[in-house]
Amino acid sequence: QVQLVESGGGLVQAGGSLRLSCAASGSTVSISAIGWYRQAPGKQREWVARGSSGGSTYYADSVKGRFTISRDNTKNTVYLQMNSLKPEDTAVYYCKADVRGPGYALDYWGNGTLVTVSS
Repeated sequence: QVQLVESGGGLVQAGGSLRLSCAASGSTVSISAIGWYRQAPGKQREWVARGSSGGSTYYADSVKGRFTISRDNTKNTVYLQMNSLKPEDTAVYYCKADVRGPGYALDYWGNGTLVTVSS
């Protein structure tokens, strides 16, 4: 079992920055990757960024160059640094942990943190 808690959301003006945190607990050694997703009002949840246990990072085109995913293994925490925020970045942001093993694949989600970007 893995538990995830997001924090760091809030209200920010366009052009501003926020840093989201995703704190993991439980069987963290079993996590192969953690990703960030977001869901805007009335829209489907979409993938934003992903960081693997090996250190590789990947970004959606819509955030590439503005968002950075990083991790602090000593704190079991993954961060999403968001710069140059736009009103269209307004959404609830979720982190998801991928747990993969022989014959099984599990996904764990946090409860989300709301980011509101005003114009």
